Amino acid sequence: MASMTDVIFLLLIFFMITSTVVSPNAIKVLLPQGKQQTSAKPLARVIITKSKRYYAGYGNETEQPIRLSELSAFLRQCAQRNAEMYVALYADESVPYKMIVEVLNIANNQQLKMVLATRPPERN
Repeated sequence: MASMTDVIFLLLIFFMITSTVVSPNAIKVLLPQGKQQTSAKPLARVIITKSKRYYAGYGNETEQPIRLSELSAFLRQCAQRNAEMYVALYADESVPYKMIVEVLNIANNQQLKMVLATRPPERN
C-alpha cells in the first residue's frame, strides 16, 4: 500500500511540473509599453503578429488564424454570446497603425468595446 501512495505522489508531482511548462499563449507578440493597465477581463482576443497575420479566439479557446474579411463575422458571433463583453487587441509593436485602426473600426461597427493590450512599463 505504501508503494502505491508513492507512485500516486510521483504522478501528482509530474503533472504539477508539466502543467507549469505549458505556454498558454503560443503566438508571440511583442506588445508596446503602456503606463496603465485595465482591469477589464476580455472574453475575445484578436492578435496581429509581426508578420501581419491575424488570429482570433474566444474565451478559453485557442486562437485560430483568421482573415481580416472574416473578422466581422467572428466579432458578430462574439457579440451574440455576450453583448457586454470586451475584445482585447494584441498587436505587435511593429504592426502599422492602419491595421490596428481597421480592426478597431470592425469592432466599432459591431458596437463592441475594444481594449488595446500593452505590456507594463519596465521597472528600473
